[in-house]
Amino acid sequence: MAIILMVCMLVFFALSVPIAVSIGLASAIALWWDGSTPLIVLVQRSFTSIDSFPLMAIPFFILAGTLMEYGGISKRLINLANAFTGHLPGGLAIVTIVTAMFFSAISGSSAATTAALGSMLIPGMIKRGYDAKFAGATQAVAGELGIIIPPSIPMILYGVTASVSIGDLFMAGFVPGILIGFALIMTVLVIAKKKGYKREPKRSVKERLIAIKESFLALLMPVIILGGIYGGIFTPTEAAGVAVGYAFIVGVFVYKEIKLNNLVKIFTQSTVTTATIMFIIASAGLFGWIITRANVPQAVAEFFINISDNPVIFLLLVNLFLLIVGMFMETNASIIILAPLLLPVATQLGIDPVHFGIIMIVNLALGMCTPPLGVNLFISSQIAKIRLDQISKGMLPYYAVLLVTLMLLTFIPQLSIGLGSLFK
Repeated sequence: MAIILMVCMLVFFALSVPIAVSIGLASAIALWWDGSTPLIVLVQRSFTSIDSFPLMAIPFFILAGTLMEYGGISKRLINLANAFTGHLPGGLAIVTIVTAMFFSAISGSSAATTAALGSMLIPGMIKRGYDAKFAGATQAVAGELGIIIPPSIPMILYGVTASVSIGDLFMAGFVPGILIGFALIMTVLVIAKKKGYKREPKRSVKERLIAIKESFLALLMPVIILGGIYGGIFTPTEAAGVAVGYAFIVGVFVYKEIKLNNLVKIFTQSTVTTATIMFIIASAGLFGWIITRANVPQAVAEFFINISDNPVIFLLLVNLFLLIVGMFMETNASIIILAPLLLPVATQLGIDPVHFGIIMIVNLALGMCTPPLGVNLFISSQIAKIRLDQISKGMLPYYAVLLVTLMLLTFIPQLSIGLGSLFK
């Protein structure tokens, strides 16, 4: 049954059938082929996969991110970043990365971060004389921080799938996100000096204070959400509900940029995104149940251990495997399918589940800006009006930096779990 399942799924992928449909159809065919299980199990297992209280955080965080996007948060965060970093070499590119770090602490989505900021920053960089390949690549790679810096939708999925504390995962994402962000900034500085990209005018102290004042409520949102989680005031799911209420009040009554006629578009956009993710979760949950029933996790464990029971070798193999998977599979589906397969082996070898979760997420985040199916690359290339192969060339310096940071995060666990241990 497992062979039929995998063959069918790969065939559907090759035919460009949507990920969720491919997984669901392959699962249905495998069950039908096996013949020993009633097909009603398709519905039961799919429903069970999404019948989870922690998963309620996903639609709330998506809605909160959309409200903040339409509520004028993006341009205020851009202005704040520009006030403090715009005067550096390649200033607008650095602003892109810094703003993405801020926005990531709100949106929880890589694609949302790329789209919301790229529509303003990519044309701005090109207008200021930046090469279109560099501008698009910078926004695409900055967007990956959307799922590394908490709150992060893939972290929620990993937490639910692997039975790991979502709060611990959120805490573990801070240092990796900041490390990657600063590594990208240093890369921009080197490229900008080499190519002579323009700096933005240096802001006065007064202008910087005004920028802080205007963006204060935007910056306060992640403090409230994450502070409430780590302070034990509310759960991650409840925090997502708080985020929606906060985003609505700020966008409608404080910034006054969300009008009544915007609400239908906001709710529609959020609903479509949520439905897509939930469809993937339901299909992937069914897929996971079938492969577990077919003892695939045990076979995977034996495969890796037969190669080597050395944790270093295992992590190198996992990194290589996940980098390849990230090029071809959607992040959320990859986590739901692969976490139950790989985590048991990792824990057996003494690897912390939270640390392993960060390794998975950083790997798959890299896949979002890697061809052929990198979502961030498609979004940025469309905005920059260049081909996928052109923006991929602009990504080459960033790939080298991201791989180095990935290795650091893989083999220095304290970069991920060290911060969380301080609060225990």
